[in-house]
Amino acid sequence: MNYRHAFHAGNHADVLKHLVLARVLAHLLAKPTAFRAIDVFAGLGIYDLSGDEAGRTGEWREGWGLLDDPFPDAVEALLAPYRAAVEATRARFGETAYPGSPQIIREALRRGDRGVFVELHPQDADVLSRRYNQDPLTKVMRFDGWTALNALIPPPERRGLVLIDPPFEVTGEIERLGALLLKAVAKWPTGVFLAWYPIKDHAGIAAMIETLDRALTRPALRLDLLIQHPDATAGLAGSGLVVVNPPWTLADEAALFLPALAERLARDDYGAFRCDAVGPQE
Repeated sequence: MNYRHAFHAGNHADVLKHLVLARVLAHLLAKPTAFRAIDVFAGLGIYDLSGDEAGRTGEWREGWGLLDDPFPDAVEALLAPYRAAVEATRARFGETAYPGSPQIIREALRRGDRGVFVELHPQDADVLSRRYNQDPLTKVMRFDGWTALNALIPPPERRGLVLIDPPFEVTGEIERLGALLLKAVAKWPTGVFLAWYPIKDHAGIAAMIETLDRALTRPALRLDLLIQHPDATAGLAGSGLVVVNPPWTLADEAALFLPALAERLARDDYGAFRCDAVGPQE
């Protein structure tokens, strides 16, 4: 309840999370059938990188702020939906605006698609409601994200995604993420699930991945991006995503964008990545 993403908006973890989210949305958009996108820890939806919170940490400068120079064409083609979401957000909300995951989802929605954004923090939920509850394609709900993960699936649409991006404020969140992800996949086997985690508790992450690899009934990918040596004491060294039911192209795409990001965002000449299959593979 105390976590405020505004301090971290646009950082290296957002770059990984939002790029992969945009890739999954692009895959869903390739078919005309409607989909539902559910974000169970939604935050504010839009952030001001010139605002007080982002200005205090300046984390975006070593994340989104390092993406100004173009990458090779093949990588730029993969970044295009992510860049387009940022550009569209800035066209409406100003040149220093940065989209959180709800806004990236909203930019992708077509008539018939739906976005559901869940936030518990009172102030953030109020802002989120003002921004999205007047939109016929989106709905804001104020309750616990872990509860929402179970309550909101399966949706009426057969196709869609769930983004799980908890604040990791309490002990045991990594284990909880793995356990509830397994239950959610069992409840909605056709959904795409994106489960984000900070790379801090290495033993906990390894245990979670081992459990998922053994117990998942659907294929998944583990995508990690490290921009600092994991033994470094200052700040967040990296983050990762488990993507269940990934688009069939995502592994090959990650083989292009992960090394490019690791090189561009590296600190102290250290950047690393991994793209591993998890669970049964089709």
